[in-house]
Amino acid sequence: MNKAITDGLVLMPPAFADGLDVWSSGDGTPGSDTYAGSGTGAFVPADQDFGGCLEVVKAQSVTRVRYMGETPILPGCYLQVTVRIKAVAGALPSVRISGWPGGAGGTKVNGLPEFAESVALTSYGDVVEVRAIIGTGDRTGVDMTWTGALYGYIGLDLTGPNGGVVRIDDISIEDVTGVFLRDLLGFVDVRDYGAKGDGTTNDADAFEAADADANGRTVLVSDGTYLLANNVSMQSEVKFAGQVVMPDSARLILRRNFDYPSYLDAFGGDEDMAFRKAFQALLNFTDHESLDLEGRRIRLQGPLDMQAVEGTKTQFAVRRVIRNGQFEPQAGPAWDPDVVTSQATYAPASPTTLSNVANIANIQRGSLIEGNGVGREVYVREVNVGAGSLTLSQPLYDAEGTQTFTFTRFKYMLDFSGFNDLSQFVISDVEFQCSGHASGIMLARQGNTFHLRDCFITRPRDRGLTSIGGGCQGMMIDRCNFQSNEMPLRVQDRSTIAFNCNANDVKIRDNRTALFKHFCVIGGSGSTIVGNHWFHGDSETDGVRLGGIIFTIPNVKSIVTGNYVDNNFIEWTNEHSADPALGEQFSFGGLTITGNIFTTNDVADWFNFIVVKPYGPGHYLNGFSCVSNVFRSINGFIDRVESVDTTFADLDYGRMRHVTFEGNVFHAVRDEIANPVSVVLEETVPERVWVSDPLVNLPFGGRVRTIETCHPDGRVADEFDEAVYDAPWLDPEFGPDRDQFRVVWRVPTTGRVRARVRIDNPL
Repeated sequence: MNKAITDGLVLMPPAFADGLDVWSSGDGTPGSDTYAGSGTGAFVPADQDFGGCLEVVKAQSVTRVRYMGETPILPGCYLQVTVRIKAVAGALPSVRISGWPGGAGGTKVNGLPEFAESVALTSYGDVVEVRAIIGTGDRTGVDMTWTGALYGYIGLDLTGPNGGVVRIDDISIEDVTGVFLRDLLGFVDVRDYGAKGDGTTNDADAFEAADADANGRTVLVSDGTYLLANNVSMQSEVKFAGQVVMPDSARLILRRNFDYPSYLDAFGGDEDMAFRKAFQALLNFTDHESLDLEGRRIRLQGPLDMQAVEGTKTQFAVRRVIRNGQFEPQAGPAWDPDVVTSQATYAPASPTTLSNVANIANIQRGSLIEGNGVGREVYVREVNVGAGSLTLSQPLYDAEGTQTFTFTRFKYMLDFSGFNDLSQFVISDVEFQCSGHASGIMLARQGNTFHLRDCFITRPRDRGLTSIGGGCQGMMIDRCNFQSNEMPLRVQDRSTIAFNCNANDVKIRDNRTALFKHFCVIGGSGSTIVGNHWFHGDSETDGVRLGGIIFTIPNVKSIVTGNYVDNNFIEWTNEHSADPALGEQFSFGGLTITGNIFTTNDVADWFNFIVVKPYGPGHYLNGFSCVSNVFRSINGFIDRVESVDTTFADLDYGRMRHVTFEGNVFHAVRDEIANPVSVVLEETVPERVWVSDPLVNLPFGGRVRTIETCHPDGRVADEFDEAVYDAPWLDPEFGPDRDQFRVVWRVPTTGRVRARVRIDNPL
């Protein structure tokens, strides 16, 4: 506090012996009457109790004695005024410490108390000591709270019957700040600036006044409950012994100690409210780019609508970070998903719209849509109640017409879906300890470069991270751990998903994911998936396995490199197409799978690591590379590593282009596939037409469309054992399934040839 400010100031009034012309019989202001020659007061040079003293005759209803010097009143300083007095004759009056509070320009500060409690004189000759404390703060022990006063004319009043005579010893004024503050001299207290701390008075102005006067010291919010009814921005460090309460719309900005523990102290340990107010501040001033939770756990009573928490913005595009802490839901019904069934109409001409939606007012933004012809992870992006329509995150592949859909709104600890656009937002070193009660994060409807790094999303009830629109554009998920709440369940009984995305250019790097239904559902292109480990098996013999990564558009323009794909497969579909039949597009292409470890155990032999699933006819592979991977099955062989799921349609094998499947390692896989594949044909009996066996080593059941090379492997001879030097005619796409080829010679021959054949046309 401010005791040091008074060092060097003279607070003590002069002795009466120095003259009575500075002692006023009025209010003490310049020009008021003095006791020098007034006739009602005189200096007594020798008194047995006081030595020199002032003798006063009480002649008015209130007889005043005021020092006319300006005694400074400083914020944080407390002045004790002491008067020793005795009655010597006449009527016995009462005595009280009093003063005139002055402000700027020599004006009186109205509304402040001008006197302390009265003390009655009850006998003659007995010395009575009267004290009172004057200060700027409304605190226990302060008799006259002078908030806003700059100085005072201080003294005493005599009240009661007139005619009495009293003698007054020299008046003492001392700085007693230390009585209140002792060892806290580095602080300024908001109470010294008028804060009441009663929970009903708006103390915002007092907070900012204390902050303005701190000059490098810490602002102390002493015991009490302080209502801040409007925005308060504190430049100085603030220490909270008491707590504040604020309306939702008001912001508290702690510029010097902007961290979660400070807000927790400010709001009396209310973890939920402290985070809300800290997040408000994070988006509303530029001094700090990050909110440090300092390792604290935040227990949430229910989902946080982050846009509603901030309250004023629907878009934000400046980098902001929440780091270093833990969120945990408090168990309760607030986390239960809301489920609505409703009839609606879908038309492929409006691929991301449901129209004529019944019961639309009960359908929430961010709801998962389920129904016939609906792909995985399709969400409600917008609700237009007036138009009776919903905007979807993705098209529906086969839902034309009117049907009943189910809309399920999961509950997320941090829900950013109220933002139209939130870009450059980072969550770092945070654990979302969902505990099976809540989901983790829902992204904004639009935004660039959301970044989740070094985080744990542990046991989400339904979803780890969800995108309901374009808020995942350029999203980065780095070095995170996703752990399922469904670990004891069989794969086919699980329903949780670590994350999904709809937009392009996501980067998924160095993450670990355990025992979800799916690791991720990727609905955009340009994805980089590097260095992750996702495992989703169970302990069943011949157990079911599901897709770990689901690509939902055919031309993904993505790479999957250096990952550990454990007990699941890469599934490649076009389920987010309003018309899944081949249109003006490149079909299934643009995917590179290289340098990964694929492993599985205890599965049926029909399991595959790479599955292409066209949802409509006419599709083919057009630019696919699977190179230098390791495929391994444990506790049993599998037939092959790849397949086409023909539930809806098969591929057009006559249009395959630019497919590379080579340099891979196969362990416990019966058919080791490649493209191109090397084939040896050998005839020991002279034949003019040599026919290969069906080539099971070609990927995806493809045809022999191209014979790259065919040359003798050793001597080729005719039926007379004469060497044959003629080149044969090569005939691809032979046989009922077109998976054979013929080598046709001019004459019957014997010998052996080596050929390289492909399922595609590389040109």
